[in-house]
Amino acid sequence: MKHIFQKGSDSSKPTLLLLHGTGGTEQDLLPLAEIIDQDANVLSVRGNILENGMPRFFKRLAEGVFDEEDLIFRTKELNEFLDEAAEKYEFDRSNIIAIGYSNGANIAASLLFHYKDALKGAILHHPMVPRRGIDLPDLSGKKVFIAAGTNDPICPAEESEELNTLLENAGAEVELHWENRGHQLTMSEVKAASAWY
Repeated sequence: MKHIFQKGSDSSKPTLLLLHGTGGTEQDLLPLAEIIDQDANVLSVRGNILENGMPRFFKRLAEGVFDEEDLIFRTKELNEFLDEAAEKYEFDRSNIIAIGYSNGANIAASLLFHYKDALKGAILHHPMVPRRGIDLPDLSGKKVFIAAGTNDPICPAEESEELNTLLENAGAEVELHWENRGHQLTMSEVKAASAWY
């Protein structure tokens, strides 16, 4: 997978896995890593799917309707890429915190839904529920921050509430942060994520 790796100055810190939104690239969220933890490793990945020329992490059938088969395949692909990257760049595989926005937040949530040990925690900006009707792994000890917009046309408030409940029921410790905004990534929610981190 196309990516950028920046070695941090403190190896005890987590590796920050940056996952962009639809149409973004591996450059997009680098400023967020600076705000969250400038001493941590950064692994910023570009999605392998193109939708009308826009990079994404998995296919969708329509706005808000995921191609479930592709989602499962791409989640596995990303999880295996993290195994390889940890070996190549010599960082602790068990200490990865994902920071995702929109489509990137959805694939990060999907990692949590499908693989018990894929992530130590996650900062999810405007995520949706990746899949319904499946049993989640035991997520005890995982910490998740969800930033959501009360007027988000793409990701309704109920969606954020449902994701929060599903993760908590699987044992994760979740903080749900609301912005009185739409689907855009705001500086105030980034600052709230930084304070949570």
